[in-house]
Formats: sequence, structure tokens, C-alpha cells
Amino acid sequence: MLKKFFTVGALMFVLSVAAMAQQAQQQASPPPQIKTHLKAGDAAPDFTLPGTDGKTYKLSDFKGKKTVVLAFYVLAFTGG
Repeated sequence: MLKKFFTVGALMFVLSVAAMAQQAQQQASPPPQIKTHLKAGDAAPDFTLPGTDGKTYKLSDFKGKKTVVLAFYVLAFTGG
């Protein structure tokens, strides 16, 4: 019984140390730099995207008419 207790304790210690090491490694690496010529506040370049209704929409079609919100759902409908 005492041997099982020490085995479980040692396993938990090893897993805790591994988790802390992984967390420290993730915190140490800087976030990736996005390479773009745009700066905060710049106007978005014109682009065309397909809508969920099958139509194609162009950003310039909405200029001066409506507010445009572009949302990306990373991994949407991918099961990931």
C-alpha cells in the first residue's frame, strides 16, 4: 500500500514538472510577427469573398453604405 502511494506521488510529481516546463517554454517564445504593410487605423484593401448564401461580396460595394464586420471562425466546421 505504501509502495503504491509513493509510486502515484512520484508520477504526479513528474507530470507536474513536465507541465511546468512546457508552460515556461511557451511563455518564453514571443508571439509570431504578422507581416503586413497595414497599420492600425489604415483602410482595408478591397477584397472579394463568397458569402454563406452563395453570392460573392466585394468590400467596395459597401463603402459609405453600411458598417462591415468580417469574422473568421478558425476551425469552424472542421471537427478540430
